[in-house]
Amino acid sequence: MKTLEYVITDPVGLHARPAGLFVKKAAAYESSITVKNMENGKSADAKRIMAVMSLGVKQGNKIELSIEGGDEDTAQKELLAFLKENL
Repeated sequence: MKTLEYVITDPVGLHARPAGLFVKKAAAYESSITVKNMENGKSADAKRIMAVMSLGVKQGNKIELSIEGGDEDTAQKELLAFLKENL
């Protein structure tokens, strides 16, 4: 299992458009991916848009991704790059 932490810098947080892009990116991997809002303790399947949006992630919140599966190394590296570029 791989984990990574990231602080959201987008002024509006993990709202509809970037959440949709994030879910689409996460769905491309066979690994199981869970995202957790470290501010309120809520977690969700990163491949489900409504679950991700229900986390209430705002600017400045730290999220943690837990990635487990055959492509976890690739998923960790590419998802971190995605977060830095988009959120």
